Amino acid sequence: MIKPLRKAVFPVAGLGTRFLPATKAVPKEMLPIVDRPLIQYAVDEALEAGIEQMIFVTGRGKSAIEDHFDIAYELEATMSARGKSLDQLAGTRLKPGNVVYVRQQEPMGLGHAVWCARDIIGDEPFAIFLPDEFMWGTPGCMTQMVEAYHRVGGNVVAALEVPAEETHRYGVIMPGKTDGPLTEILGLVEKPAPGTAPSNLMLPGRYILQPEVMRVLETQGKGAGGEIQLTDAMAQMIGSQPFHGLSFSGKRYDCGDKAGYVQANLAVAITRDDIGDAVRSFARDLLGQD
Repeated sequence: MIKPLRKAVFPVAGLGTRFLPATKAVPKEMLPIVDRPLIQYAVDEALEAGIEQMIFVTGRGKSAIEDHFDIAYELEATMSARGKSLDQLAGTRLKPGNVVYVRQQEPMGLGHAVWCARDIIGDEPFAIFLPDEFMWGTPGCMTQMVEAYHRVGGNVVAALEVPAEETHRYGVIMPGKTDGPLTEILGLVEKPAPGTAPSNLMLPGRYILQPEVMRVLETQGKGAGGEIQLTDAMAQMIGSQPFHGLSFSGKRYDCGDKAGYVQANLAVAITRDDIGDAVRSFARDLLGQD
């Protein structure tokens, strides 16, 4: 029996040092793609996929995320009094029962951040979203993953082909049989040494996992980078549960990287009815100056 997917974990405790000084006082997850923060896109993707409860694993200095999904009474009252529409705030108010905040007190890695949500996850399957991995497409990446999960059950992770020379930067899949966009996963390697990766399929930051991963993380030792790695815990579960990678239809932008962040803003901006023409014209003029 395949249990429904109702909960999602958002690990948002990172310091965002690659974007300093912008992230000195603003969480990196609140950096905007045009006019919506990265975390809003991730939550919208989760809601589209039918997920009901959002679990944010936060750290010090992340209160802006909680404020973003709360009622902004003064702002809303002022806008209403001035006859302004509140449509721009759509999706920014999560109901109290649908959102939970837990604290990761030490920066001990992604696996540890996920483990911090164990009491809320309980005995249910759950999704994980890394908000700085910006997935752009219709339907959303998680919607595609949920459809695959209902077919095969077990654990489903997003998969993305990257150039072989970049595999050392990511968790990489050891592939088995393929069935359309689904690839059986026989093993996982976190940040393999250059030239040793088992494939060029990496994990771009979307996961559907069974709750047993929490029990593995309970005793998980430190891995690559001296941190508790989620990839290592998942690798231990392979063989006892189904594991598949889904090559999703859409684009992925690494918004933890400055170039990827700028690319994401441009990619979204040119699709907008309100600013698309102006941005395309500016880009043509700018590139024509070479």
